[in-house]
Amino acid sequence: MLLRRSLIFLVLICLGCSAQSAPPDTVKAVERQVRGFYNIPPEVKIIVGAPKPSDFPNYDAVTITFDSGQKKQNYDFLLAKDGKTLLRLTKFDLTKDPYAETMKKIDVKGRPTRGNKDAKVVVVNYDDLQCPFCSHMHQTLFPQMLKEYGDRVLFIYKDFPLVEIHPWATHAAVDANCLAAQNNDAYWAFADYIHANQEEMRKEKGRDGQFAKLDQITMLQGQKNNVDVAKLQSCIKAQNEDAVKASMREAEGLGVSATPTLYVNGEKVDGAVPIEELRAVFDRALQQAGVPVPAHSSAASATAPPNVVSPAR
Repeated sequence: MLLRRSLIFLVLICLGCSAQSAPPDTVKAVERQVRGFYNIPPEVKIIVGAPKPSDFPNYDAVTITFDSGQKKQNYDFLLAKDGKTLLRLTKFDLTKDPYAETMKKIDVKGRPTRGNKDAKVVVVNYDDLQCPFCSHMHQTLFPQMLKEYGDRVLFIYKDFPLVEIHPWATHAAVDANCLAAQNNDAYWAFADYIHANQEEMRKEKGRDGQFAKLDQITMLQGQKNNVDVAKLQSCIKAQNEDAVKASMREAEGLGVSATPTLYVNGEKVDGAVPIEELRAVFDRALQQAGVPVPAHSSAASATAPPNVVSPAR
């Protein structure tokens, strides 16, 4: 009985040791290093967790939390047992495909599509109809990339209006979705027109004038594609932004901060990159999917829009 109590006591001591915090001097040194290296704002609290056994000799695992008051983010580090070295730990699960995991987070249900619906390569573009860089990307994708890749790729657009700098982008996205609810081709005709004629909205006086112009263009595209006019008018008037906001939340969850942002079978492409870079990503996705890569002519490259880079949001 005495021996059993002694063993229990030793176990409790060990459990207590494993839950102890790092020495105050070490915690202070870790916080200063992390705050300085990552340029953490002063209002964000840095919480150094208790060291725990790790898979690496002479190092403990420690979780460092960044607490802004509204959001907490946890990051894993390795702390040397002598308290003199801190390593950033990045662990990769090789049993999971990171690109496939990204695509699982993107909801494309009900979104208008362009290309082969059965294609093994899917391109999702988070688009802003007022963004000039998106206009360049759109004109690169259509007709250039669509023509080159034919039925090998499926294109899907989702909404990410930069509301802080583009006052009519959300309205345009809602109008586009009103068309998409009835007719796939009407959506793409509207997207093609707006991206090619953004200056028409800039000529209008005030936001109301811009909204009226967008609604006029929406109705025109709807009539050309034989949609239910009364239903379209009702949708335009309602200006329900729920779907647009849901798309924005989804994009932010993926780390999207600027437009255009593409995901090619999950691989992220930031900004209106040169067409050669875009082809490289498309070709890599095709090869990984076991689909033949199309031949690229030098003449096709010559017709590409100029190289532009998207600014941060």
